[in-house]
Order: sequence, then C-alpha cells, then structure tokens
Amino acid sequence: MPSESDLLTHRILVIDDNAAIHEDYRKILVGPEKGEMSAAEAALFGEQQALSSRPSFDVDSAMQGRDGVECARVALTEGRPYSVAFVDMRMPPGWDGLETIEHLWALDPGIQVVVCSAYADYDWLELLARLGHSDKLIVVKKPFEPIEILQCASALSRKWQNERALKRHVESLELVVTDRTKGLEAANRQLRHLASHDALTGLPNRLLLDDRITQAIAQADRQAHEFAVVVIDLDRFKVINDSLGHRAGDDLLREVAERLKRAVRGVDTTARLGGDEFVLLLGGPVTQAEAVAVGTRAIELMEPSMRLLGIDVHISPSIGIAFYPRDALSVDTLLARADAAMYCAKERGRNNVQCYAEGMSTVTQESVKLESELHEALHAGQFELQYQPKVDTSTGRINSAEALIRWRHPQRGLLAPSAFIGIADDCGLLDDIGEWVLFEACRQAKGWQRAGLPHLRVAVNLAPSQFRLANLVDQIRRALEAVDLDPQLLEVELTESAVMSDAEESIVILEAISSMGVLVSVDDFGTGYSSMSYLRRFPIDKLKIDRCFVEEMTRRPEDESIVGAIISLAHSLHLKVIAEGVETPEQLALLARLGCDQYQGFYFSPALSPDQFVALVRKSSAGQVQLTDEEAARTHSKLAGVKRSRR
Repeated sequence: MPSESDLLTHRILVIDDNAAIHEDYRKILVGPEKGEMSAAEAALFGEQQALSSRPSFDVDSAMQGRDGVECARVALTEGRPYSVAFVDMRMPPGWDGLETIEHLWALDPGIQVVVCSAYADYDWLELLARLGHSDKLIVVKKPFEPIEILQCASALSRKWQNERALKRHVESLELVVTDRTKGLEAANRQLRHLASHDALTGLPNRLLLDDRITQAIAQADRQAHEFAVVVIDLDRFKVINDSLGHRAGDDLLREVAERLKRAVRGVDTTARLGGDEFVLLLGGPVTQAEAVAVGTRAIELMEPSMRLLGIDVHISPSIGIAFYPRDALSVDTLLARADAAMYCAKERGRNNVQCYAEGMSTVTQESVKLESELHEALHAGQFELQYQPKVDTSTGRINSAEALIRWRHPQRGLLAPSAFIGIADDCGLLDDIGEWVLFEACRQAKGWQRAGLPHLRVAVNLAPSQFRLANLVDQIRRALEAVDLDPQLLEVELTESAVMSDAEESIVILEAISSMGVLVSVDDFGTGYSSMSYLRRFPIDKLKIDRCFVEEMTRRPEDESIVGAIISLAHSLHLKVIAEGVETPEQLALLARLGCDQYQGFYFSPALSPDQFVALVRKSSAGQVQLTDEEAARTHSKLAGVKRSRR
C-alpha cells in the first residue's frame, strides 16, 4: 500500500526558454490522460505499480530565470514551496542557468535543482566551483530520457520532503528542549527559594538568616558599628493551635509574619525559625533604643485581634534582643543570647521586650539540659505515677483515682508535671510518655484487684497530640489486654479544647474508645470553646468541672451559678459530674447541694504513691459495705446500658 508521502503532490518548477521542453516535462511528470500509462512510468515502476506507487506532481513553468525566481518567491509566500526545479543553462536574453540557481537558493535554500541542458557557457567544473558540491544539485544532459527526469523528480522530491520533515522534527525537539530547560531553570529557582525560605510564610528560614547575619558581621567589622538580632516567640500559641486546629494556627502564623514585616525597614530581615519563633535582623548601625523601639512596634502590631474560624483571637509576643559585638561574636551565640533574653521576657509576664544581660543564658541552658535529661528519664525508668482519689460526694466512698505522673530526677528530686510536661511536648516526647502512663496505670489497676481492693477505676489524661494519634485505640486495647483489665475500670480524660479542635474527627475516635467499654471524661469543662450541639453527640461519660470555678464558687455567686449550670446540663444529658480542686469543707458542701456526683482535691487527699493510696482505700472502706461489680461499674453515662450489655 502506498504511504501518505507517496500520495503527496509535489510542486515542480520548470525554467526553460523552450516552450516545447515544458510540454515534454509535463507529459513525463504529470503523465497521460487518466487510465493511460507512460512508457517511462512502466519502465520505472513496472506495469502493475506505476499508477499506485508514483508520487503526484504539480508542474509550473517559467520561460526566463527571473520569472522562475519570482514564481518561487510567490510559492514561498503562499506556503506552497517547490520541491524541485528543472533549470536550463542557456536562456537568452536574461539570466543564465547558473545565475538563476544562485538566486533560487538565495531565496529558498531547500529547493532541489536539476540542471538540464545540452551545452553551457561554463565548464562543468566551473559550475561546481560556483555552486559547490551540493547534494541538492543533479546534472542531466539533453537530450534526456523520460525515465531520467521521472527518477530525478521522484527521488529529489522525496528527499526534499524528508528534509522538511526532519527539520520540523528538529525544530520540535528544540522547542521541547527549550521548554524543558526553562522548566528546569524555574524548578531550580523554586528549589533554591524553598531551600532558603519558610514554606508556610515565605519568610527567610534559618539557612538564609545565618547567611545574612554572617554578612552583617562582616560589614559591622569593616565599619565598626553594632547591629541587633531580635527573637520573637508568640505567647500561648500552642493553646490556640490545639484548640482551633493546625489550619487556624497556620493562618495565624501567616498573619503574624505580615505584621512583623511592617515593624522593620526594607533593608532588615524578617525570618521564621520554625513553630511560632520569628527573628528580626536589624542591620547596623543600630542603637539599643532603636532596637527596643522596633520590639515595641512589633508588640503594638500584634495587639489587634485576628479572626480565626469566626473567633477573634488575640496574640502577644515575648521579645528578646542581642547585639553584635557587645553580646556575642558568632551567629549561633548571638541567636542563643537573643533567645535567652526572650525567655526572660516570658518570665517577666510576657508581651514585653528584654535586652540580653549577663546571667540570662542560664535559664536557656537549664531548659536545654532538662530536655536532654528527659530523653534519658523514660528509658531509665525515672517516671512514676501517683494517684489522687475520686470520691463519691454523697457517700464519701473512694470509687476511682486519677493517675498523675511524677519525675524522680536523680539530682533534683521529685518533679511535678509543671516542671517538665511543657518541655516534653516541645521536644516530641509527650506521646511516648503518655503511652507509658497508660500501660502503667492499667498495670496498677490490675494489681489493686489482685491485692483484694474494691473494683477501682483508674483515670488517665490524654494529651491533645496523643488523642490524635492514628494508633490510639489500638494503644488502649493493648494496654488493657497486657494485664487483662476490664475496660470499664479504665477512664480517659481529655481537655475540652482537645476534643473541640476537630469535633467530627473526635466523635469517631471517642466512639471507638467507648465501644471498647472504656469511660471518657471531658476535663477542664467550661474553659474552652464548648458547643452544645457537639456535646450532645459526643459519646462521653463524665464532665469534669475545672478548678478555677470550684476555687471561687463559695465567694462569687456567678461561679456558683456556672457550676450549677454545668451540673444541670450534664445530668440532663445523663452524664456524671466530677469537680476537681476541692480544698475546703464549704466547697464540698456546696457541691453536694448542687448535686455534683464526685469530687477530688486536697480536702480529701493529695496525690499518693501506690502504697499510700492502698492504705487510704483500706482505711476509708473499713466498715463500709463492699460494692458489687455491677455497682462499682455503674455510671450516669448514656452509654452505661450499652456497655453493661456487652459484658
């Protein structure tokens, strides 16, 4: 079958001053009338294939060289160039063949040329010297055989076609290479930008900041002036991030970045080191008063509220400043001392500016040292749990306990959670510590059973990050199965803000926990961003009234009203209520009158070691009627019936 190229019609230009010659060319190239076959075709292609295999030709004629070149120009303009030109050498009175060919190739370098002449005014060697040994030139002497003309036309037209196709392909490849080169250059520029800038805010990152501080040091040394580094940390950012979710936290960080850029000059640098920590590089010369003024300006820019998830959020910064060369002579030390000044600002009430002074580094160094020791504490078994009793308000019976972690530090003694939980969270250890607490509390609860104590439920606090772990449910299941503990003897406590950070996801997690039979309590209720519609849907068992309301309820009627409202709300939803931080008999009496189910606090007992807790339970339960398993597990929870039916 003929290919598409075989069926293509090629344009042929004949330039000859003999009109009869033009007719001969036409007969050879265009052929006889339809249905007939020339002898040349039969000889060239064979009788069976001549008509189907030969290419088609469209022949134009010019009597003079100048006219032929004009035809070629028009053809190019119309986008229908000639593939082959047959040129006579002697065409008086105008251009001869050689001059015509030179003009043709000057106009269209791709055209194939057949010199077809009986004689010429030039020696053939001279012709080649003028035109060169070109592969676009064939010489045929008159008188010619038809097959010679047909072969030349067929071969050269296909050659012309292939050259054009190859040229188009090369041009296409060049465009692809150009586009890809531009794409690679753009990608490289983007990679260089990403390597030196923070992806969230677009600000310079630590890498670029270090480079700019290095340049600032070199300039300060040459010109003998000071410059300043300002470290900015957002106060209580973690609370907002945990309460409203990471997306809202990211929006806040982007807004903070925009505000901080307005606090400095165009020649200064605003960078983000990570988390909620930003750095301003104030190029020198700069005085202490000018640097403090920039810090004060940053505080003022943070004062307007930011709208996040429909809530007006206020954020404040703690700011520390260090100067080169008076405070430090290297990049790392300069940043460390500005960081120490920032921690000093936090200790002095937050939302203020402090310049570095001798002794401030001690605070930062202690924090770093404690973080290092914290990594070792988990592996060295230095953590322990103490247990604070939860007491039935009406009967005074101990029915459960909250597990509270302590760190028995080799040098510093017994440390409360406030001394290390924040650091554990910052360095990513809180989830591992939380898992240890969960397993240890279950082990202890089973140990109490084996020791013959009443069925006591143990409550474990889950950190917000631990609550969002993908394997949390499996982690709880493994802790129960490790000691064969009845799930109803385990209770997990979650802060209200942690539950509300993503309410729909929380429902799924809580349902999975509750379906195992584990009780769920919402801690610190009333201090977060409550939603009554979600509270009704949450599969929870208890609400825990925050100590801030309990502390003041006997002195402030509004706090008493809040506590009463929480108890009424919980009972209407068939939930139990427990109050924490009960320290006086007046507080207990008021809670009993308001109908609170349970309480815990120093009034009854502080957190105790396991042995002390066992002794207290035995002393407290002496002479009391022991509860049955069913009574011990009973709860006001709306899930109680379901959970009992699964036992």
